[in-house]
Amino acid sequence: MTIFDAITVLLVIGGLFYIFDNHLPVKLWITAYFSGVTVKFLDLVFMRIRNVNPHLIVSQLITATKAGISVTSVELETHVLAGGNIRKVIKALISSQKANIQLSFQEATAIDLAGRDVYEAVVISVKPQVINTPKISAVASDGIELHCKAIVTVRINIRRLVGGAWKETILARVGEGIVSCVGSSHHSEILKMPEKISKNVIDKGLDKGTAFEILSIDIADIDVGKNVRATLEKEKAEADKKIGEANAAKRHAMAKAKEQEMCALYKERQAEVVQAEKDTHLAYAYALRHSLIKPEEYLKHKNIMADTSMRESVGKKTKKLKEIPDKNK
Repeated sequence: MTIFDAITVLLVIGGLFYIFDNHLPVKLWITAYFSGVTVKFLDLVFMRIRNVNPHLIVSQLITATKAGISVTSVELETHVLAGGNIRKVIKALISSQKANIQLSFQEATAIDLAGRDVYEAVVISVKPQVINTPKISAVASDGIELHCKAIVTVRINIRRLVGGAWKETILARVGEGIVSCVGSSHHSEILKMPEKISKNVIDKGLDKGTAFEILSIDIADIDVGKNVRATLEKEKAEADKKIGEANAAKRHAMAKAKEQEMCALYKERQAEVVQAEKDTHLAYAYALRHSLIKPEEYLKHKNIMADTSMRESVGKKTKKLKEIPDKNK
């Protein structure tokens, strides 16, 4: 054999080793076999053809088998092809098994594909989580505003995790329950017995249809706000006052307009009186000029008018004197 033939044989052997090592998962199959995991060699080859990482499948299959979880490579591959995270699924199954929580592989994959963190769900179901509500403002039956903060202790219910409402719904329902309880009670009752709110809210079963179980609701803080009833009554009084002032201004304006109208009418009547006096003088002049009346009759008429004017003047002065109170009495 020449040197050229030897080099050719070495290249062929190296090429075959490269192909077996990089394209045929021989080492991975051997690792799975000696780990007690049953997986066919062709399945590993087909995983690469389907663009699935066989190392991930085999490693998680070994982890599950060592933990005593019954799962197949086909189930793991199916979940990966569906876009799931098999690392979190296997980790969640192991944690639930150690915590004596009933969780099957199908349930875990369904939770994972629903967009929930299945491992976090198992952790919260083992260790309850505390949710702090924001400050909730409610008005008591006597009109006093109260600002309440609550601490809600919840635990995830694995069975209701798929399709169940999340934390936002719990917070909204707790806030609604607090507002309802405060609104039906006197503010002094709430301040003396804040546990009344907790009992009332828990009895309503606010965790129905959610992924959580409410373990407890504790009122952390209650602050007294403003007197809403007094504020509303004050605002109503101010509004009534403004309405009264507007009506008074309207009547005043109407009275002023009426006064101006009467003044104009008075001026008009005065003008008519002056015109009548003018016509009277003209009539007397015409009568005297044409000897329709005698001068003595005209003078007699003037004396009567002067006497009438004097009597009216004396009557007005007497009336004013009667209106002046007597200081000696």
